[in-house]
Amino acid sequence: MDTQSLQAFLAVADGGSFSRAGEQLHLTQPAVSKRIAVLEDQVGARLFDRIGRRVTLTEAGRLLLPRARQILVMVDDSRRALGNLSGEVGGSLTLSTSHHIGLHRLPPLLKDYTRQHPEVRLDLRFEDSEQAYQGVLDGTLEIAVATLAPHPDAQLQVVPVWIDRLCFVCAPDHPLASRGPLALYELCDFDAVLPGPLTFTRGLIEARFAAAGLRLPVTLSTNYLETLKMMTAIGLGWSLLPEGLAAGELHVLEVDHPPIQRPLGYLVHRNRTRSNAARAMLELLEEARDDAASQWTA
Repeated sequence: MDTQSLQAFLAVADGGSFSRAGEQLHLTQPAVSKRIAVLEDQVGARLFDRIGRRVTLTEAGRLLLPRARQILVMVDDSRRALGNLSGEVGGSLTLSTSHHIGLHRLPPLLKDYTRQHPEVRLDLRFEDSEQAYQGVLDGTLEIAVATLAPHPDAQLQVVPVWIDRLCFVCAPDHPLASRGPLALYELCDFDAVLPGPLTFTRGLIEARFAAAGLRLPVTLSTNYLETLKMMTAIGLGWSLLPEGLAAGELHVLEVDHPPIQRPLGYLVHRNRTRSNAARAMLELLEEARDDAASQWTA
């Protein structure tokens, strides 16, 4: 059972398509089909049902799926352990981050990293924080820098680096902008535009309103904070945005409520071997953590 066939199997299973798997692996669709056929011959069972354009796992495929992930993680860990023996910082590093963190928190750190370690091939992926968590759990990512979950999986080491203070905001000509200090319940009389319902940030906001016995009047949602800023600026509703995004064209509302803050940081799998490239990145993240802590205590 070769790793290339297992990689093809996972790509088809995750993407639900032979063509998408080919794009991901930079292979033609016939090449992917050939690898799957080889794997099916090796395990002696059909792994996918193909009905029209739809591809679904068979019972054998569902049984193989978690084991295939484990095998590839073990192979990857072994390569890392052997590569670390030289002490050199090289190879590739797969790192995932959210769009907001990638735009507003990581650039100085990534600039330092690429200058210090030009031999590392950085595979930077922009994903929702929730996807990044799953990627680290599955072993497809070495590091994720994301909004931290309130109750992370015990298999993950989760380290806060920055704190995002969320501000209540609206357009300058929104009816709320002309009001003085607001009670939390008063916001519920107006439409809100907020992050998607399955995001950690939305969960944090909903928990605050639920604790006050309130239900959020959400009319529009998106996982991209820059898009939320635009929707707020044109008057589609009030929102909660990080301080850095709230400045400028938006009106910051004065709300009689304790500040809502969300932790941002990094996560790695506790049981995975870390490459020298990953260790070097974690050192820079720890320096950023120390810098952020000194700013908060100053």
